[in-house]
Amino acid sequence: MRPRVTLKLATSLDGRIATASGESRWITGEPARREGHRLRAAHDAILVGIETVLADDPELTVRLPGRAVDQPLRVVLDSRLRTPSTAKVAQGDSLILTAAEPRPIGSARVERVDAPDGRPGPAAALQAIRRAGAASVLIEGGGQVAASFLRGGLVDRIEWFRAPILLGGEGRPCVAGLELGALADAPRYRRLAVEPCGDDLWERYERL
Repeated sequence: MRPRVTLKLATSLDGRIATASGESRWITGEPARREGHRLRAAHDAILVGIETVLADDPELTVRLPGRAVDQPLRVVLDSRLRTPSTAKVAQGDSLILTAAEPRPIGSARVERVDAPDGRPGPAAALQAIRRAGAASVLIEGGGQVAASFLRGGLVDRIEWFRAPILLGGEGRPCVAGLELGALADAPRYRRLAVEPCGDDLWERYERL
């Protein structure tokens, strides 16, 4: 049985996660970021792609004031092992999944998984995460990773924080190409809730 998968998005009104230059901190406000940490705490693993690591060097840890939590497993999809050994995510309990021959990177575990298109396959990645003991995964970036899991029908829930700004067509999309041949092929979700979160809007969906 594969882990339960939640896709977390923090975007502009027009679904962009960064400007054309890559600037993304911070699109959403402090209340949305605080809820994002609560979502991290509710999952066994957090997953990002290598582009997110190279652009932001995220810690991918849970930080909730006044509350101690068990830190989730941090997972990076890194086809060619470009994660620097000095990256924050390469320290402590982390798992790097790759299409290349494994080699040591910091203190992270490095594992090669099935990569039919030269990138770690989403289903294979979930199998590796399950073997590591995680029953739930929070995907936090980026657009290519989101698209690959959506194409595979592997995203069970979406937690979408939408900020009241517009970044335009040159901004970076939250979901890359889905390669849809027809509207009927589009992934479909049911809206569970919509509520204000500071100046932002928090939308919650589950897969039909």
